[in-house]
Formats: sequence, structure tokens, C-alpha cells
Amino acid sequence: DSMPRPRRVPLDAPWNWLAAGWLDLWTVPQVSLAYGAAFALSAIGLALGLWLVNAHALFLALAGGFMLVGPLVAVGLYEASRRLRAKRPVGMSDVLVAPLAARGQLAFFGAILLFSFMAWLQIAFLLLMLFMSQGGLPPADVFVQTLLFTPRGLGLLVAGSMVGFVIASVVFAMSAVAVPILLVKRIDAVTAMRASMAAVMANPKPMALWAALIVVMIAAGFATLMVGFVVAFPLIGHATWHAYADIYGTEQERP
Repeated sequence: DSMPRPRRVPLDAPWNWLAAGWLDLWTVPQVSLAYGAAFALSAIGLALGLWLVNAHALFLALAGGFMLVGPLVAVGLYEASRRLRAKRPVGMSDVLVAPLAARGQLAFFGAILLFSFMAWLQIAFLLLMLFMSQGGLPPADVFVQTLLFTPRGLGLLVAGSMVGFVIASVVFAMSAVAVPILLVKRIDAVTAMRASMAAVMANPKPMALWAALIVVMIAAGFATLMVGFVVAFPLIGHATWHAYADIYGTEQERP
């Protein structure tokens, strides 16, 4: 299938996507919250792993990396919202087999996201070595103070934020609606990424707002020691399907 031109949506469209996603979440809570719990447990496990190997300094990089791989992990949530809109039953077995519809292209897209994630971690590690090499990595109990109140810490924070913003912006543009597209269209991953970038370029302000809302929800997830991800992750996932439906969906898929 060829992709149509992306629709232009109003600035407040992301709030409508969130409202529709919230409704989906509580329509099939057994599926949505299971996904959220699995994501939260994975985040806890990775954070504990970093702590145990004394790599706590990479925690912020890990947090940024979650934004890079999240779109692929949420594929089952997109399928749940798609089924709800089509008034079809939604069970855990239905959403778990959803990736099989485009497994080859999803795997290729996942490899691109994973490469982006690994590249980001490598850059973060290099920045740590560049700014912290003289005194070595600070202990966990003073890492935040070192990051915020020393010249080398502030340099690391500014440089890391700038590099992270560039990488995250590119990956967000490529992946904003790419996975929902791959679920319903018989196209390749590169075409889906181009369609996602076209959607972002056609709607720069709404998509910037949507990206900001995702950042806030992910930050809230980490601020609540990952517990917030139980709700935040499925909410983002369901809302992303409605972003796709609003910009590219058929009349049957649109609200």
C-alpha cells in the first residue's frame, strides 16, 4: 500500500489522543496494566543492574533510551486500540500475536531503534569519560550534587542534554507513528519511517507538544520509582495509536 498525505491536525490534538488513550486503557485494563507492569519491572531491573555494577552514572542515559525503544515495545497496545476501534474482542493472546502481522519489517525497525539506543549509550559513556575522567565517577550518594553543582558536572549535563535532544528528536520523528503504520499497511519499514517523518513535518507544533507530553510522562514514571510506568506507558501507547489514526487512519479508524 502507498501512504496517503498526512492530515494536518490542530495544536491541541495531542490532548484528544491522550483522552482517547485513557478511555482505551480503562476499557481493557487487564491488557493495558499488564503491559505497564511489565515495562515498569523491566525499568526497575535495568536500574538495579546499573546500581549493582556501580554504573549509576548511566541512569539518565537509560532514561533517555527508554524513549528510543518504547515505540516498538508498545506494539500490543496499538493493536488493542485498533481492535477497540473496530469493535473486535481484545485479549492478551490477541495483542501478543500482533507483531506477527509485520514481523519482518517490525524486526528491521526494531534493529534500527536498538542501534540508536546502543549508539546513545555509547555516546553517554564517552561523555562521562570526557567530563569525569579526572576524578573518576563520583559515588552514587554524591552523583546528583556533582552533576548539578560542579563545572564538570554541569558541562556533562549540558553536553548530554544537547546530544540527547538531537538523537531523541530524530528517532521521535522516525518512530512517532511508524509502528502503527506497519501494523495495518503492507509497506516496508523505511517507507513507514518516511511517513512518520512526513507526519511530524506536516504537524510540527502538535507533534512537538506530543513529544513534550511523552517526556513529562516518562519523567513522572522515573520520579515515582518506576511505579508510574504502570499507567504512563500504556497511556502513551494507546494515545500513539490515536495519533496515527488522526493523521493517517481511515474513516473507520478515526474517532
